[in-house]
Amino acid sequence: MITIKTNHGNIAVELFDEKAPISSENFRQYARDGHFDNTIFHRVIPNFMIQGGGMDAAMNSKPTRAPIKNEAANGAANLRGTLAMARTGVVDSATSQFFINLRDNDFLNHGGRDYGYAVFGRVTDGMDVVDAIAAVATGNVRGHQDVPLDAVTITAVTIDE
Repeated sequence: MITIKTNHGNIAVELFDEKAPISSENFRQYARDGHFDNTIFHRVIPNFMIQGGGMDAAMNSKPTRAPIKNEAANGAANLRGTLAMARTGVVDSATSQFFINLRDNDFLNHGGRDYGYAVFGRVTDGMDVVDAIAAVATGNVRGHQDVPLDAVTITAVTIDE
């Protein structure tokens, strides 16, 4: 079990090792390295998703490892409470950033509008925390939109396996 510890409470996560082995191990390695410590959920869009794992409270990007292969064709759907890898417009560009779906986002699935976004886990406890994060006030910060005005900090991501 993975625990995403935030200043709003804890989010327990189960990773989909069989369906998304590359993404799951990538997430675990970033957790083991302490990469997520003191990062923020830097993009919060109600009724869509919350995104984090790559920026500090000053909106500086943290250094990452090389991008991983996109596993969006694994059959896992972007449903409410699932975790997926964030990426650029390049299919195989995901590094450390991830998002938690606040609703079923079918248009993010493989084959919808493009290759899709790889789902690699789901929230097993703490959707109330996710929903509380989704309700924070947001604005524009350093050229980024939908940024929480009061930092939503990931204090640590722990692995309890």
